[in-house]
Amino acid sequence: MESQVRGGTRWKRFAVVMVPSVAATAAIGVALAQGALAASFSVSGQSFKVTADRLDGTGFSQYGALDAGYTLDGQKTVHPVAVSAFKSATIKGMCQSVVTPNIPLLGSVSLKLTAGTGDTPVEADNLYIDVADLGADATFKNIDIGVAAKDASKGPGMKGGGEQANPYGFAQQADSATLTDVKQTAWATTAGTFKLSGLHMSLSTGVKECY
Repeated sequence: MESQVRGGTRWKRFAVVMVPSVAATAAIGVALAQGALAASFSVSGQSFKVTADRLDGTGFSQYGALDAGYTLDGQKTVHPVAVSAFKSATIKGMCQSVVTPNIPLLGSVSLKLTAGTGDTPVEADNLYIDVADLGADATFKNIDIGVAAKDASKGPGMKGGGEQANPYGFAQQADSATLTDVKQTAWATTAGTFKLSGLHMSLSTGVKECY
């Protein structure tokens, strides 16, 4: 079975691709009340944006979680996220950007990283992306939507490292996932290996993001 989703506007792409994730996020309140979810590490007070021309992943799973961390003024906070996990992935045309505001004498400073823009894509295994917002065109092969998190066996499993998830909570999984024209805001990314071909990093004043 193969499921393909396409939309003409960013909102349509977000709505269709992330419907299961929205359901997972809605369930976070209940899980939190049960003490069932915890972040795997403290995230910074800055989310970052990522774009990609194409992501091809195998062994896909997704579940709801909370990222514990800080605001830029040092206050503790939590962020509801949908954790997208892949056993392996290749990424073509990747861009990552983060903006640090309110720097004395400079204002905002943007850091931008690009990789996989040539013939060799970015390669990753055991890749986890803690996503707050996503837009893409997506194709899933042999997808299961609404599987209990403890039975989501196609992906690399829960992150561990302090993260806990309700084993009976919402999850989805697929043998493979292909996403094109990806635009996402994330709080964290972790990977067993992350090979960045053609890596280029730049710093500039002002707000200069990937999208």
